[in-house]
Amino acid sequence: MTIRAVVWGENIHERTNEVVAGIYPEGMHATIAKALNADKAISATTATLEQPEHGLPESRLAETDVLVWWGHKDHGAVADEVVERVAKRVWEGMGLIVLHSGHFSKIFKWLMGTPCTLKWREAGERERLWVTSPNHPIAEGVGEFFELENEEMYGEQFAVPEPLETVFISWFQGGEVFRSGLTYRRGAGNVFYFRPGHETYPTYHDATVHKVLRNAVKWAHNPQGSKPAILDAPNVPVEKALEPIVERGGKLHAHGEAGFR
Repeated sequence: MTIRAVVWGENIHERTNEVVAGIYPEGMHATIAKALNADKAISATTATLEQPEHGLPESRLAETDVLVWWGHKDHGAVADEVVERVAKRVWEGMGLIVLHSGHFSKIFKWLMGTPCTLKWREAGERERLWVTSPNHPIAEGVGEFFELENEEMYGEQFAVPEPLETVFISWFQGGEVFRSGLTYRRGAGNVFYFRPGHETYPTYHDATVHKVLRNAVKWAHNPQGSKPAILDAPNVPVEKALEPIVERGGKLHAHGEAGFR
């Protein structure tokens, strides 16, 4: 079955900065989608901030297996109702891959429940990404490490919850290190944070980065499909209890009435 991916991009820097436009004339989102579509198991399309509902109406999200998210300049412009909509789909089982400066996106902070802060420096340093979980599907075919000649530095501490797995750790020329590939599960959805991707460098043209992104989409995909019941909070009547019971004491809710949220 083909994995249906949507690559969401802010699409601001590509239209306002000559350096970024020169590296990604079609937009970073289009470059990433093209890399994903090189794998016949993935069918990737794009969505951007300026589109109605940011390109993510409920109908489209309902048909999305994995959402890839890149944002930086205007996280605050993303409507809260769209963020809540995406979070709901993650809880139901949609995969989410958050890239680079997306650590400050509303959706990532919402799902992490932490500030997601870090140290940073924009100096075009060499980044060496070490594979710390060589048997993980996201690291398949990567080797012991790979390098990006020019990248923005992110440094610890990274204010995120302890992950399920740390797949990559980065070292930078200036000496800092950073947990650059982290996996989480939120509800029924798989979440992967991948650090590289500063817009003024050609990171999303790198073949190994392409491999990691394709691996990540396959890992994040939930082949069991959506689990909307995870959002239910049913009021179970006495007569449907697994063992016979007698109702005792006072009640706040009437039979069948929904609880407070």
